[in-house]
Amino acid sequence: MSTRPGTRPPSSVAPQPSPVSAPPDETRADAMACRAVGLTRTYGTGSTAVRALDGVSVDFPRGTFTAVMGPSGSGKSTLLHCLAGLDTPDAGRVLLGDTDLTGLSDRQLTEVRRDRIGFVFQSFNLLPTLTAEQNILLPLDLAGRRRDDAEFDAIVAELGLGDRLGHRPAELSGGQQQRVAVARALIGRPALIVADEPTGALDTRTGQTLLAFLRSAVRESGRTVVMVTHDPVAASFADRVVLLTDGRVSGTLDDPTPDAVLDALQLRAPVTR
Repeated sequence: MSTRPGTRPPSSVAPQPSPVSAPPDETRADAMACRAVGLTRTYGTGSTAVRALDGVSVDFPRGTFTAVMGPSGSGKSTLLHCLAGLDTPDAGRVLLGDTDLTGLSDRQLTEVRRDRIGFVFQSFNLLPTLTAEQNILLPLDLAGRRRDDAEFDAIVAELGLGDRLGHRPAELSGGQQQRVAVARALIGRPALIVADEPTGALDTRTGQTLLAFLRSAVRESGRTVVMVTHDPVAASFADRVVLLTDGRVSGTLDDPTPDAVLDALQLRAPVTR
């Protein structure tokens, strides 16, 4: 499997339309894994209040890989947490398929996160007393679901974990632990996979191998991945980059390249082409 995207034509930043507060177009629901509609989120009150999201609207079509980027404090992690039901917006809606997460009880949200969302975190979040196999199967065990042996074997083989299933996290390298976390996120075919800086604790080669696997899962198996990252190279593995600035969507990049992402983030002067 290639660990770097092929050469692609330069991308340009597409302007973001004004935030949409109207209900979603129901005719598009089947094509969308997840939608954010007019999300606002403020932390604190009075003079110390910080508005992390300010009317954010963005669609995440099924079978796509989206990277969310922006400077520190732009709201990218808050957006990811709202999409995953880990945080509740003050206004707006989050739709996972046709389910409005903002209208669910805490118990219902717990069930949605368990059954329909896969998580990959920078810190792995594996249970230290469980083996790799037990960690991978944990979402199914909690839901009382049987594993699909063919699916399990395929994921384990693709991630190269066949000889590590009996090992506990302390006996695995960082890259192996993150591969276990990715396998756990994929098992059971969740509707949405959210990844928060998934390569932040990995070396370059291991990180790019992991990203190539996520991209393959999207293209070959129709998975939907939303990833927060600060790394332009990591973002170049995605189909699209959503750029946030001061809690608002400031633009998008289709078929991103590292150079195009750097230019869009204004980390250096635009490249003369």
